[in-house]
Amino acid sequence: MKEAKRVIWGLLIGIALGLVLAALPDKTIYEKLDMYALQPIGTIFLNLIKMLVVPIVFFSISLGVMGLGNPKELGRVGGKAIGFFLSTTAVAIIIALGLALLIKPGERGTFQTEGLSKATGEIPDTSIINTIVGMFPTNPITAMAEGNMLQIIVFSVFVGFGITFLGKKAATLRSFIEQGNDLMTYLITLVMKMAPLGAFALIASAVGSLGLKSLQAMFAYMSIVVLSLIVHSLFTYGSAVSLIGKMNPIFFFKKFAPVMMFAFSTSSSNATLPVAMQTAQRELKVPRSVSSFVQPLGATINMDGTAIMQGVATVFIAQVYNVDLTPGQLATVVLTAVLASVGTAGVPGVGLVMLTMVLQSVNLPVEGIALIIGVDRLLDMMRTAVNVTGDAACAVIVAKSEEGNLKDKEVEDERYA
Repeated sequence: MKEAKRVIWGLLIGIALGLVLAALPDKTIYEKLDMYALQPIGTIFLNLIKMLVVPIVFFSISLGVMGLGNPKELGRVGGKAIGFFLSTTAVAIIIALGLALLIKPGERGTFQTEGLSKATGEIPDTSIINTIVGMFPTNPITAMAEGNMLQIIVFSVFVGFGITFLGKKAATLRSFIEQGNDLMTYLITLVMKMAPLGAFALIASAVGSLGLKSLQAMFAYMSIVVLSLIVHSLFTYGSAVSLIGKMNPIFFFKKFAPVMMFAFSTSSSNATLPVAMQTAQRELKVPRSVSSFVQPLGATINMDGTAIMQGVATVFIAQVYNVDLTPGQLATVVLTAVLASVGTAGVPGVGLVMLTMVLQSVNLPVEGIALIIGVDRLLDMMRTAVNVTGDAACAVIVAKSEEGNLKDKEVEDERYA
């Protein structure tokens, strides 16, 4: 709990410093402080976390599959997790579209739309066939080097199955996977000692770069995104955890709050994954076999926060350009955003690139993305916190539904108080 308080203090002090730096008339002070102190500290911290992501995903998923024991159990757990993720993503974007259409953020100000530049980045092919084919790596080492999470997950599943079926013949490998997972857990604890300083530097850099005028001009758009994120977290996740997971939602959010703060500071589901898994297993008492499979999967395909941003941004840009979206176009936005969430990298800024694809699906000018770039970094932090919370909620729900099937379940009455 002391570490959580230190992270929160780091965030608050960082926000205060960022606001001071943003208000300074002389930007050279911010630029020098950011270049020589804030960015290096933040980057080192993120790099240390990212350094552990690929090995911990490999070890944890392999270990999780070994714990599940057979393909039938894996298919059942995986089916429940994917069903939950896709369903909540659809609910998230429907909430976002509804609030944006009701409040009309694009009609609450005058915006300059001439000379806007397009967002840069390669738009991935998210068709169902290509997504499925792309899940299977030709070279697992390349997949790990490139951080292709879906391919790493598939390879880890095969490794876990192989070790399970070989039994005593693979006893040494089983021990290696278990010890590797223990090593990663220790390294996470070690790196997290730097979390308060890293959170301070990342927040101060982000808030200082935005500027107050940029925040004020986009207040209506930001408010709806934030409102949608809060509604989705409290009602969608809270209801699911309570009704399906049979866990007190207040207990859930209280225990997981430090991870949400950490996700807010990093803006990366992948970077937050080691901490999120550790908290789910230790604080929420989710069995390791479930957490080790569901949460890495969620970091790859569960992008509820990003879907909310895409829904609000699409309506906002349509209103700025005086375009009335038809019911059919709104349905297309929902479908496209849900499909785009599968295989989207859990790294900062990827939502803007995916938004390009959503806008193109309903024939809106992609140049409109330039209107929201100024405040997207801050919103990216908030939606990442929602994404990782959804992963944990899914792990709790799957764990509850699998209580009678899991060999290594560790359920305590406290979490259902």
